[in-house]
Amino acid sequence: MTQAVSKTDKTTDTSAQVGRDEAVTGASVATTRNRLTTDDGKISVAQGVVQKIAGIACREISGVHSMGSSGQRAFGAIRERIPGSTGPNVAQGVGVEVGETQAAVDLDIVVEYGVSIAELGRSIQRNVKTSIERMTGLEVVEVNINIDDVYLPDAESGGEPSPSRVS
Repeated sequence: MTQAVSKTDKTTDTSAQVGRDEAVTGASVATTRNRLTTDDGKISVAQGVVQKIAGIACREISGVHSMGSSGQRAFGAIRERIPGSTGPNVAQGVGVEVGETQAAVDLDIVVEYGVSIAELGRSIQRNVKTSIERMTGLEVVEVNINIDDVYLPDAESGGEPSPSRVS
């Protein structure tokens, strides 16, 4: 019985030391970790908000031609042609999971031919993460990118013959 008490005393001493360390350095850590809970109440961010921010942040990076899988892009092109539609969907090709303090993002993109996919991916991850964290206060735990296709400029010319290289 005495050994159990002495172990408890050691644990209490250790936790008291940790508590003192947190009191000194933990104030800034607590505010960054939990920016969405204040003394006045709780702030919640909808999944659609995070999707839009991620979509816009991804499209800001040079080398991203479009977003979404082939089916999503085809449906989006039809929808944009309908009179009275809201225009392009900025959340197309974006999947998110939003918790109380964290978010995870999945992106489906089409890259332009000739762009370094590895560098483009890192740039997208960095821009999406900083945009979401800055605007929402959520911690972004991962940004996954799926390269769905490569855009070839000649494929979109509409079948017009290219000029002859020889006269």
